[in-house]
Amino acid sequence: MTRKKVNLAFIMNDSARRATYKKRKKGLMKKMDELSTLCGIDACAIMYSPYEAQPEVWPNNSDAQRVLQQFKRMPEMQQSKKMVNQESFIKQRIAKVNEQLKKLIKENRGKEMTEVMHQCLAGNGTIANLTLHELDGVVDQTMKDIESRIESLKKGKAVVAPPPPLPQVNVGSSSSNTANDMMARSLGKRPMVWSWV
Repeated sequence: MTRKKVNLAFIMNDSARRATYKKRKKGLMKKMDELSTLCGIDACAIMYSPYEAQPEVWPNNSDAQRVLQQFKRMPEMQQSKKMVNQESFIKQRIAKVNEQLKKLIKENRGKEMTEVMHQCLAGNGTIANLTLHELDGVVDQTMKDIESRIESLKKGKAVVAPPPPLPQVNVGSSSSNTANDMMARSLGKRPMVWSWV
């Protein structure tokens, strides 16, 4: 049976709080001992609690003093190099998650635009909702992918089955507002050439 998730908040009941402290303190000391043994590092723990007159020290007073002296001898910049408080830790996590979110949004948008382009080439969609900048980005990325694939095939690194052929698109039209004209304008002077090796 799995242990139920504990709500990380101050325990209001005094006896439950005392029991949790004793149990968690024992677990923390065990983890400190495992970490020190497995990784061969110097470590110490000092805990003050309202339930005991003296602070709890692991592994013992002399070893803890030695580790603290070793820490104090380090330059101040090194001492605080990886230190974080709750606020700075949360800010770091938020920044990291925001970066991941931006990356995923960009990837999703690229996949959406590629899908729209393929639908347009197959005659099943429209590119009216895409800007010229977005179209240009899709075409550039597709050209890079094609060039990369050609290079890898030339070097004999990868042999990939070619995708199914797409129908030809007529980029010349009498109406200047058609989707094909928008695509042709976004390509500039680059010819629209689709080939699979």
